[in-house]
Amino acid sequence: MPPRSYLAIIRSIDKFTELTGYLFVLSIIPLICANVVEVFARYVLANPTIWALDVTTMSYATLFMLGSALALLKGAHIRTDVLWEAFSDRTKGMIDSLAFLLFFLPTMVVLFFLSIDDFLYSLSIDERGSSGAWTPVLWPLRGVIPLTAFMLFLQGISELMKSLWAWRTGAFLARHEKIEV
Repeated sequence: MPPRSYLAIIRSIDKFTELTGYLFVLSIIPLICANVVEVFARYVLANPTIWALDVTTMSYATLFMLGSALALLKGAHIRTDVLWEAFSDRTKGMIDSLAFLLFFLPTMVVLFFLSIDDFLYSLSIDERGSSGAWTPVLWPLRGVIPLTAFMLFLQGISELMKSLWAWRTGAFLARHEKIEV
């Protein structure tokens, strides 16, 4: 077994990702409500709204982006299973460790710093959409991008630690179930 502190870091990150992921899932509520209102207004009242498409788009974008760290935790991202299943756990750990170190984590750092500038600029000018009569505030959606990069980076650290352990020992730590300390 790895040291308790090693497991505690993984467990803390995974728990944070799981809790925030389930909290972020609440963005499905405005998505559903906007669609129901739009369908009712369009087909029953014959009077479509000007705001429902924007609310739906922003809600779905938020749900998709902020849910990606939870998807990483649960192993829901796409992998080429045909090749992957033939590898030993040690080889899988090596491949994942190198991929997280060389590609994933640096990409999340770059995405964070590029998107935080865009978010701060959007906030400073109070950026709004150009849908005509209804001009929604856009800076909160722009803020979702650096938050997503941060959440993915944090969960990437946990996944890297699990992969490094598998590379070292040939056995993955509990990737999809809770890790007990």
